[in-house]
Amino acid sequence: MRHNKKFNHLGRTASHRSAMLSNMACSLIKHKRINTTLQKAKALRMYVEPLITKSKNDTTASRRLVFSELKDKYAVTELFKNISEKIANRPGGYTRIIKTGHRLGDNAEMCFIELVDYDENMAKTAAKKSTRTRRSKKSVKADAPVAEEVAVETPAEETKE
Repeated sequence: MRHNKKFNHLGRTASHRSAMLSNMACSLIKHKRINTTLQKAKALRMYVEPLITKSKNDTTASRRLVFSELKDKYAVTELFKNISEKIANRPGGYTRIIKTGHRLGDNAEMCFIELVDYDENMAKTAAKKSTRTRRSKKSVKADAPVAEEVAVETPAEETKE
């Protein structure tokens, strides 16, 4: 029976799964965005967000805990130096999953998983977005005064007269 076994096994043995998630977490920390399947991204989010939370306090004990999971000192250094500064005041939700469609070969759902504070494109569009709400077309037509049609004379008509 599967009592209280809620994580996705991803069709792999425990050692293969832990190695894969560790490698994917290192790639996510180094590159800030990776392309993968939706199920792997969801499993990675559950794996990497507690590690990012541990990086908020930079102690030897927390570095050792994170290094025991990642096994890559460059990724640990990047996590504790750069990423922990950006997410210092964020209470959680450090990653974002964006669906990109289906893979051609096996029709698997593909997506991007990225660190939230590192996406420049989303930050630009959020800054450009206005907070003004739009009214529906029906209410605009009912509320707007009827404009009179004004005939515009073209230069060709003026020369004929």
